[in-house]
Amino acid sequence: MKSIKKIAALALSCAMAGMSLTGCGSTGSDTAETTAAGGAADASAEGQVYNIGICQLVEHEALDMATEGFQAALKEKLGEGNVTFDVQNAQGESTNCATICSGFVSSDYDLILANATAALQSAAAATASIPVVGTSITDYATALDIDDWTGKTGTNITGTSDLAPIEQQEDMLLEMFPSPKQVGILYCSAEPNSKYQAEKFIEALEADGIAYKEYTAADTNEIQSVTTTAVGECDVIYVPTDNTMASSTEVVKNVAVPAGVPIIAGEASTCSGCGVATLSISYYDLGYTAGEMAYEILVNGKNPGDMDIQFAPQVTKMYNASICEELGITPPEGYSPIE
Repeated sequence: MKSIKKIAALALSCAMAGMSLTGCGSTGSDTAETTAAGGAADASAEGQVYNIGICQLVEHEALDMATEGFQAALKEKLGEGNVTFDVQNAQGESTNCATICSGFVSSDYDLILANATAALQSAAAATASIPVVGTSITDYATALDIDDWTGKTGTNITGTSDLAPIEQQEDMLLEMFPSPKQVGILYCSAEPNSKYQAEKFIEALEADGIAYKEYTAADTNEIQSVTTTAVGECDVIYVPTDNTMASSTEVVKNVAVPAGVPIIAGEASTCSGCGVATLSISYYDLGYTAGEMAYEILVNGKNPGDMDIQFAPQVTKMYNASICEELGITPPEGYSPIE
């Protein structure tokens, strides 16, 4: 992994940390917080300042926590003065992801964190040489169009997956709602990983002889009308891990809750917004693990293509107390409230 060239590279990294791309927002005003003059100068003297670009698809709790965990891991392992982060938010637009990642490549950053599938795909298209670590990616084989999946990409890419066990999610739905007449599966058709989860959930439903119907929205503008159709035809709805849905939970809630239709969510932030229960993983821990993987690449020279994709170490059954109360639902034993 290349070293940063002392004083000149330090000046460049400080400038880069404050840079923003046209049409794209930062996830925070402290992008260059690790390049404070004193710490960066010390790191420069050691010749070990690493510049990292972070492309996050959209602002919502899960992705924010993954970014936070990633940064925390590298600050702890490298020292705050030895790493800089250029955090860019694509505001939910894939075209912005492409612009952001191209900028990171032009700036010759040491590593790129791609937070969510569209960010990963843009990073993969932008570079085949700069290491890319993904996080909040449901299925890397689907995202990267890899047919002969072995658990490793074989490229400059590795990372962590936020896929919770689909069969356990279906079990949870049937545990709470044992005899559904029809289960709706609601997701954004523009997100391939959401389609992947839907297909796996359908397989589980079919194995149990449960009727179902898919409802897809192409973007946020269609969510209200599609959700309205779904609640009119189904008595329970499953929403997989889906960035578009997660950013529009208020819209979904405002349709589903008045209709009395409960939602089982693929992850905690969606559940806290519009769901009654979920199998929760920690996105902070997921991002932290991605940071540890980045450290192995940057410092110990690991090849991303040889590193197994990592998954959340555990899942927890959780419920949304306020929506459960509003719908008159009592969760079974073993469920923890989402705080």
